[in-house]
Amino acid sequence: MSSRTADGLAAVDTLPGLECRACGTHYPVRSLVWRCECGGLLDVAPFETGIDVAALSSRAPTMWRYREAFPIDADPAVSLGEGMSPLIRSAALPAVRLKLDFLMPTLSFKDRGAVMLATLARRLGVENAMIDSSGNAGTAVAAYFARAGVGCTVFVPESTSSGKLAQLRAHGATVVLVPGTRADTSAAALDAAGRPGVMYASHVYHPYFFHGVKSYGYELWEQNGFQLPETVVLPVGNGTLVLGCYLAFSELLRAGLVSRMPTIVAVQASACAPLEAAELAGADEPAAIVAGDTIAEGIAISAPPRGAQILAAVRATGGTIVSVDDDHVRRARQALADEGLFVEPTAAACFAAAQAAHDGEQSDTRTWALARPHLTGADVVVPLCGAGLKSPYASTPAQ
Repeated sequence: MSSRTADGLAAVDTLPGLECRACGTHYPVRSLVWRCECGGLLDVAPFETGIDVAALSSRAPTMWRYREAFPIDADPAVSLGEGMSPLIRSAALPAVRLKLDFLMPTLSFKDRGAVMLATLARRLGVENAMIDSSGNAGTAVAAYFARAGVGCTVFVPESTSSGKLAQLRAHGATVVLVPGTRADTSAAALDAAGRPGVMYASHVYHPYFFHGVKSYGYELWEQNGFQLPETVVLPVGNGTLVLGCYLAFSELLRAGLVSRMPTIVAVQASACAPLEAAELAGADEPAAIVAGDTIAEGIAISAPPRGAQILAAVRATGGTIVSVDDDHVRRARQALADEGLFVEPTAAACFAAAQAAHDGEQSDTRTWALARPHLTGADVVVPLCGAGLKSPYASTPAQ
């Protein structure tokens, strides 16, 4: 458990450490370890969580209103007021509510995790950090680490959209363009990770990131009248939003603040869907695939490192994983634009799944058969995770 001083700041040595999922080895967070010596992935070690519900009405409308649930306290010098994005009803699909995380400070939901890592880096006295990203996570980390006074290098695929590259460079990040696939970018970053004194601020490997993202789930609970929706539809590539939401839902259930989990329906791009393939096969690990091109670049992850963890989380809620093709994504992006909501293609993928289910256009697969009643239910929440200016509008249908 993290002990807190009178001024609300936790001493570095009492911050929750990291534990290996495979062998249980514990590492202090100040060690900057990002993967266990055995090769296992790390989680934040258990610490006490519990929301003071009565105090929420007097707190600022940011993600830090759920301060008791986080492993580290807010740092006003780092925060940009992130969190509490609007939750509105769709005009085209009235049973669907849309959570507008593309209105976050750097225009994506990744701000939730990035501010957690930047706050940690500043507390630890880190001077340099690095990350690999398809764009949004790198942009969020670049912005928050710049605010925290920490140098940042971002590895991105060479194909990353010009809007995201411009945003990265505007925040002063050193951008390394990697030829090939998103997997090639990850491999290049892993080769560079682990240099002494450099924090690998990975949205996949550093588990503090997920504890920032879980604020999304807490907000849904509060915005929904201190109840959770029946169905939450989430994009999944590396799974940060799925795993963050599952953390929040689990903590709320354990605290007795809700009586049930929402069903998670996760959505992939059909050209790159290793988790949907695993669902179809009943496997516990992502399927080995050859990824194709997709305009939904943010979820084009052919071998997600936390794939088994994602599959387990989705299944624990009674949910499943489906995929949508680029034509459906384009159509959904335009439908959202017609509602006044301009999002990047990746952010339209979940709405595309809901549209396909309502229109009876989904694939004839077991996962779609499981997903359809949830996607067409009366209480469905869909995130809009990234702003349209991040990707060329040419990826929507010609006008």
